[in-house]
Amino acid sequence: MEDGRLYGRGATDMKGGNVSSLLAVRAIRELGIRLKGDVIFQSVIEEESGGAGTLAAILRGYKADAALIPEPTNLRIFPKQQGSIWFRIIVKGRSAHGGTRYEGVSAIEKSMTVVQHIRELEEKRNARIDDPLYARNPIPIPINVGVIQGGNWPSSVPDTVKLEGRMGVAPGETMEHAKEEMAGWLEGLKGKDPWFAAHPPALEWFGARWVPGSVDPGHDLIRTLSEQYRSVLAEEPVIEASPWGTDGGLLTGLGGTPCVVFGPGVTEVAHYPNEYIVLEHLFQAAEIIALTLLDWCGTEEAEGSYGIKPNESH
Repeated sequence: MEDGRLYGRGATDMKGGNVSSLLAVRAIRELGIRLKGDVIFQSVIEEESGGAGTLAAILRGYKADAALIPEPTNLRIFPKQQGSIWFRIIVKGRSAHGGTRYEGVSAIEKSMTVVQHIRELEEKRNARIDDPLYARNPIPIPINVGVIQGGNWPSSVPDTVKLEGRMGVAPGETMEHAKEEMAGWLEGLKGKDPWFAAHPPALEWFGARWVPGSVDPGHDLIRTLSEQYRSVLAEEPVIEASPWGTDGGLLTGLGGTPCVVFGPGVTEVAHYPNEYIVLEHLFQAAEIIALTLLDWCGTEEAEGSYGIKPNESH
């Protein structure tokens, strides 16, 4: 610990959020306050690949009137979360000796056209986003190419390149719609280069996927959380859409539990060698969550239930 920061792997993403949630529950218990509603604390595995742990909890019947995931939002409130899916594109060429490369077709060169074409799809998809919760986000639903593999010898023309990446899915959009749009867009490559008419890239979907989630910004949980934020910090909360996916989309879309993301920590240092969390923010989040539980569940006549589901962020 140094200068009010606690350093360590997972401190911000998201052990700090777990601690804030547990502190909130512990404070209520130790003060002897009896809530009229149930509080369910869930700590599950495998959010980093889409949320198999959360899915298992849903399938076992866990449900609440609302849920809060204390991901590292830097104390911002996220009613909406983009989803994402991993894709793989195989770009084909024709092998030849490097000394007579004109007899071959470089899959590496063709892959450059594919990458640029994907970038144009990203621009098209983001131009449709007019949600004010994304106003401060320059690319609300990015398409990122994270892996390029191709060629096996400096003196050979490569005949295959593999591209792998992550496609953002907008809140309210289905995974199938995003997949269909990507597939249809790649069909347009043949209009840019005749090579792709006879050798279309092969598109695959694999690995991790995060379901998008959306809660109406006017939802009672947003109202309650915002009121308690003001009471603790004496300022207006920032309400935005999440720039990354979480397993909260499963809770909202599949589990019938409206989910909001709010917690201490910043994603800029998540998955980072010098990861840290500001302890003051951790305690502020704990106080806000505790007061939200009191207001949401009630201590006299109001009835309700509230789920706190800490996890890890992607």
